Amino acid sequence: MITNHEIDYKIYGEELQCVEVELDPQETAIGESGSFMMMDEFIRMETIFGDGSKQQSGGFLGSLVSAGKRLLTGESLFMTAFTNYGNLKQRVSFAAPYPGKIIPMDLYHLGGKVICQKDAFLAAAKGVSIGIEFQRKLGTGLFGGEGFIMQKLEGDGMAFVHAGGYVIEKELRAGELLRIDTGCIVAFTKDVDYDIEFVKGIKNVIFGGEGLFYAVLRGPGKVWIQSIPISRLASRILSYGSVGGRKEEGSVLGGLGNLLDGDGF
Repeated sequence: MITNHEIDYKIYGEELQCVEVELDPQETAIGESGSFMMMDEFIRMETIFGDGSKQQSGGFLGSLVSAGKRLLTGESLFMTAFTNYGNLKQRVSFAAPYPGKIIPMDLYHLGGKVICQKDAFLAAAKGVSIGIEFQRKLGTGLFGGEGFIMQKLEGDGMAFVHAGGYVIEKELRAGELLRIDTGCIVAFTKDVDYDIEFVKGIKNVIFGGEGLFYAVLRGPGKVWIQSIPISRLASRILSYGSVGGRKEEGSVLGGLGNLLDGDGF
């Protein structure tokens, strides 16, 4: 039985996207704080603790605990609910926070649970629960790039997450293994096993410029991968804007390349 509000949607744009959600009378969508773009006349906005899902219990205390968990994933204490109080369909739009892609996820067809990077959530149908997922393996928590805590989306409605650059969706068969840069994981379904693996080879470690660990995902399940994490984009912009020239990704010989290019160290 579907318990979440059923919503229609349309995604606009290429690199800087927004999603328009169509609400029937009395339907509600929830958005991450700061993601709102525009809404029709008869939609009303309400700031709420937590996510407003039916999985919350205990009244105000339950909402406060749910909202507090969101702080651990780097999100705001509050969320915003948008409800259609008119008699006709109304629309509300949410905008992506940086260049990349908005990924629609129908949780009903994804086993009811998707695990995401900490800042991925953008919007969802009311009833979708946005919680936290602890990484049980010590190595994954310490070196996996996302830490011990990730976002968890649960329910049977539509949810929208955002990722940087281009997004590739892969379906892993049972036992199939995929090695990924730790920062490039956007999300994966509940049955995917997530672990880390040390990069082999002393030359790869010292001169490869790719970090010391891979993220290792093993099927069965679905995986979403982003081409450029926002942390990598921000680091590159800062390095080009800093005084004293650019910093190259790759190896200890990057400074020599700058010198040969006439940029100095």
